[in-house]
Amino acid sequence: MTPRLLRTAVATALALGALGLTQPARATSSDGVHTVRVPDGDPHERSLAPRTSEPFSLIGITWDDPDAVLDGTAQVRTRSRESGAWSAWRRLETDVRAPEAGPDRDRPGVRGSTQPLWTGPSDGFQVSVSGARLPAGLRVELVDPEAGSDAVHTAVVEPDDVGPEIAGPAAGALSAERPVVTSRSAWGADESLVKDPPTYTGDTKAMFVHHTAGTNDYTCSQSASIVRGVFLYHVQSNGWNDIGYHFLVDKCGTVFEGRAGGIDKPVLGAHAYGFNTATSSVSVLGDYSAAATNAAVRESVAKVAAWKLGLYGIDPTGTVVLTSGADNGKYKLGQKATFHRISGHRDGYPTECPGQNLYDDLPEIRTLAANAGKPAAPAADPLGPSAENEDEDEDVLGR
Repeated sequence: MTPRLLRTAVATALALGALGLTQPARATSSDGVHTVRVPDGDPHERSLAPRTSEPFSLIGITWDDPDAVLDGTAQVRTRSRESGAWSAWRRLETDVRAPEAGPDRDRPGVRGSTQPLWTGPSDGFQVSVSGARLPAGLRVELVDPEAGSDAVHTAVVEPDDVGPEIAGPAAGALSAERPVVTSRSAWGADESLVKDPPTYTGDTKAMFVHHTAGTNDYTCSQSASIVRGVFLYHVQSNGWNDIGYHFLVDKCGTVFEGRAGGIDKPVLGAHAYGFNTATSSVSVLGDYSAAATNAAVRESVAKVAAWKLGLYGIDPTGTVVLTSGADNGKYKLGQKATFHRISGHRDGYPTECPGQNLYDDLPEIRTLAANAGKPAAPAADPLGPSAENEDEDEDVLGR
């Protein structure tokens, strides 16, 4: 380094220090995800001071061992790129687990992680992680869903492209109308990042309802960016082959296609550790631990579940016995358990997901789903024209 460059670097470091900011150390970037390593040290507490970063809109924390659990808390603060204001400390949910089987489990580079948090456009962050014994290889994942948008590939695997040996089932007696779904190409999935073809399981027997956690402070015009951010986080940060959820729903009720392979096919997901086989999933954007859902969310979740389960003639108000594919902290490997056909993530895994309010809405959602699968009742004939309109109605009929 020349003396002039050295003086410039020192001046920059001093200026950042005066602002209470540091530049991220040992950072790497790839396909819209910028990572910053959290230095090893204290096995119980680690942190990164406030620092300027590359632009991002979604943040999370990952670690080396996908089987390791962060038994503690992970908190972040972020700085708005628009206002320059720092947020309050926000806690990340730590309930993400790699699937118990399939290519998402066996791929090299699969990592353990927190749930990601949508922050909106940001350019600075601070991190604090504490616990009984923290996993090795902690790193911060900064996701910019707008990065490289001009290079997005949209060669989507459409349902009709799937071979007849895994064709979708014939519509059952309880089939409901297919909901309007925003396709992967419409929300901007970069299909070049999905390296392996989808894996298919047996018939879909149940639907797990999730929330993405994080924040409800987003506009529905940002929803496609949030879905794209979750996709990048699951693929680039978790190391999975594709986004884990089959469907996503925003707070305006818009339904998004999740994992590729055909929304009418039994695609193996990465959403419910121990119960990914023969199940589907729908995740609502936002945190419903404190916030209430609205009618648009409940109706869209019900429509998705009614249609998906209806493909197999399944009553969405019924129950089913599933067998756990892993020791997941709630069920042992091989243990059988009875689930509602529309269940919450917490029913199969020790988590608060999908938040208490959305979980409390599941009985109503099951009822809405059952009604969605029934033919509409014919409109009742009017009792007859009113006296004041009788002459007018007779005139119309006589024409």
